[in-house]
Amino acid sequence: MKPHAEFSGRDSATFGWACHAQSVRGAQKSNSILLIEDSLAVANLIMSRLAAVSSATIVHCTSLAEARRAFTAERFAFAITGLNLPDGGGEDILGVLDDADLTAIVFTARHDAQAQARYAQMQLLDYCVKDENNSIGRVVQTAVRVLGNADVKVLVVDDQNSARQSLVDLLTRHNFDVREARSGAEALTILAEEKDVELLITDYNMPDMDGYTLVQHVRQSSAYTQLRIIGVTSSSDRRVSSLFLKAGANDFIYRPLLAEEFQCRIDSNVDTIKLIKRLRYFAERDQLTNLPNRRYFFEVVAEMMREDQAMGVDSAVALLDIDFFKKVNDTYGHEAGDDTLRRVAGCVQEAVEGTPHMAARLGGEEFAFYLRGLTDQSAHDFCEAVRIAIEEMTIELRNGTEISVTTSFGLANVQAREPLDNQLNAADQFLYMAKANGRNQVFSEMSLMA
Repeated sequence: MKPHAEFSGRDSATFGWACHAQSVRGAQKSNSILLIEDSLAVANLIMSRLAAVSSATIVHCTSLAEARRAFTAERFAFAITGLNLPDGGGEDILGVLDDADLTAIVFTARHDAQAQARYAQMQLLDYCVKDENNSIGRVVQTAVRVLGNADVKVLVVDDQNSARQSLVDLLTRHNFDVREARSGAEALTILAEEKDVELLITDYNMPDMDGYTLVQHVRQSSAYTQLRIIGVTSSSDRRVSSLFLKAGANDFIYRPLLAEEFQCRIDSNVDTIKLIKRLRYFAERDQLTNLPNRRYFFEVVAEMMREDQAMGVDSAVALLDIDFFKKVNDTYGHEAGDDTLRRVAGCVQEAVEGTPHMAARLGGEEFAFYLRGLTDQSAHDFCEAVRIAIEEMTIELRNGTEISVTTSFGLANVQAREPLDNQLNAADQFLYMAKANGRNQVFSEMSLMA
């Protein structure tokens, strides 16, 4: 095996393992897992469970030689391995993986203090004992967690390079998207520029701004209400933890850090982040169509309008209504109505995909658009393209019947210093005119001058 890096001073107690993450950090994330297991029954069980809960590509090898050929030809996010293969034992297997800078989840039959220390030294993601209840479930859970970590951006703040780097390397090996700052001021700059940072890990003792003050600054801004914060210190003063927590930190840990404890705290905070994101996602979505809902549309578009007007960008709002939608429900039933709404929503979503525009279902058969940077003819052309796409669409109902629908649009240019309600009221007036003039058309101020 390659020699492990050593730290000096305060950092020698931080983590006692190698730091190979530099070659991994910055590389494109892989979604492939190398499974090294000679028992076909165990391997098939792991693969079937992983396939049920993730989209990862799994490459199965039954020997160490086969595994060598696999990771020579392909890049993997990590490995899941047993420690007893026909051509190699635990030390051989882990040594080969270590040489390849490929970290692993170990599925082992042994669990004791000596094994635990050895696993920590070798930078394993986790180890699962085969005779534990639901051991395969834990392997799968850990694998899914590590894959999901790629979507979590973490900022590590510490003025001492080696202490900071040890944390960065650990987090990188666990597949997180990691940023690092050398001071509290640099951390605030990064947070202002990268608003998708979701976890902040900060040291306490720093020359320009201590961690406690940094947390206070962060919590004073409403932009970071969802940010999770973990404080870290080597101070022997046990009151530091209460300072951090009162300032708004979510967790705290003293150095020297025990690797497994630190990882458990990270996992716990990431679980909370993912739960909040999931709850927020469903709070912002229309359950039937999966488009943004009315509340989210008003919240986001109001901010977009402020930004656009400050920069002198002209925009428009539009309302879309499905013509004679009640007849669909009355003739074919409410399931047909739901299917129709979903198909129309699909067209709406496709129209704004990859654009700066936003669309939402406001309720019933009514949808709204904020057309950023479009006015007059360009906004009219956009709505007309959506209207035609819906008109030409065939909707197959669950009983096999095929139907089609048309839509009417009301379109209004955004007026400066007017609230969003007033903008939509103007679009609604034009929508009423579109219906009064025969439906299946886009109606705007341009229509009045035609």
